[in-house]
Amino acid sequence: MQKRIRMNQIIYKERKNTNSMKWDNCGEKFGNEKLLPLWVADMDFEVPECVKDAIKEYADFGVFGYYNTPHAYADAFIRWEETYHNYQVKREWMRFAPGVVPAVNWLMHILTREQEGVIIMPPVYYPFRDAILNNNRQLVESPLVRTENGYVMDYKDFEEKIMEHDVKLFILCSPHNPVGRVWRSGEIQRVLDICKKHHVYVISDEIHQDIIMKGHEHVVAATTGTYDDMLVTLTAGTKTFNLAACQNSVLVIPDQGLRDRYDQYLKRLRINGGNAFGYIAVQSAYEKGRDWLEQVLDIIEANYRYMRNALLEALADVWISELEGTYLMWIDLGRYIKPEDMKHVIHDKWGLAVDYGCWFGEGGYDGFIRVNLGTSKENIALAEQNIIRALKHV
Repeated sequence: MQKRIRMNQIIYKERKNTNSMKWDNCGEKFGNEKLLPLWVADMDFEVPECVKDAIKEYADFGVFGYYNTPHAYADAFIRWEETYHNYQVKREWMRFAPGVVPAVNWLMHILTREQEGVIIMPPVYYPFRDAILNNNRQLVESPLVRTENGYVMDYKDFEEKIMEHDVKLFILCSPHNPVGRVWRSGEIQRVLDICKKHHVYVISDEIHQDIIMKGHEHVVAATTGTYDDMLVTLTAGTKTFNLAACQNSVLVIPDQGLRDRYDQYLKRLRINGGNAFGYIAVQSAYEKGRDWLEQVLDIIEANYRYMRNALLEALADVWISELEGTYLMWIDLGRYIKPEDMKHVIHDKWGLAVDYGCWFGEGGYDGFIRVNLGTSKENIALAEQNIIRALKHV
């Protein structure tokens, strides 16, 4: 019987043997199916009740023919962006993709040619790097600069790399995965102004826009200046409301010319829209799921504080990036574990499945791990205890 824990209105479920990538792929990915999975970035919480009700209603109808994009879906997204992000989106700007990663790959083809430079800021979500290399573009990196508590952008290095490599495209991660930064308006504006100066297109991945900790505010990149002819925003309610399996994301493309190029590309792929269940789930969540989200944010922040405080108290040389957004914790354990011992320690001594720092870029991240906080406090406590117990004897 699967473990089930109620946290206020949020219900945690152990997902072993449910075809969960996070829970059921540990054997294939790490060689040990018994590891506690804190890697893939989805959550172990039941979706909002309104989503289940909406899907059940459609399922009970029992006919699943070809499906148009509902106007109510677009309206729900537009209201959400205006209400919670002060971004006024027009319906005609919206385009579909099954996920942010496919959209990044498609836009790579639309906005650049083979061998042209595409710049990212490591440590950063590794599918960006894969998209650049797999599509035969030139990978250009401007690493974030580590500070006492987190990271900042290196604007001088960023502009120099753009000029040196004749960069055509920048992939902005906002909020930034894995370091947890929520970029402020001035930071975003400065980096976009550099791109505008050098005629660099920008993909702004804002999929974590709703996973923001108290005291911080997500700023939509498109609202910081006049960038419509160079900027495409990507986001998805599927991340916000734990609906990854529904495969539904939104591109916001204000510029008519860029929309035409996107439409022509998808026309060649014969992709006209998403599946009905994705539209229905996301629409319902945007319309009625805010209370659920607020409770989930409280759980994520409590999990972060709990693990952070425990690790810092027990391990003097651990370093943790301050979590401003996302539900992903970026931890430097390099003073305790040699890079060549990371897998042995994490798997055999801790019993954990996490994302390794080296996945997010080269150059000094081998001692890092990324931990998914979107789970029960019991799992976070178990992970923290296993980490401390093992490292105290190193």
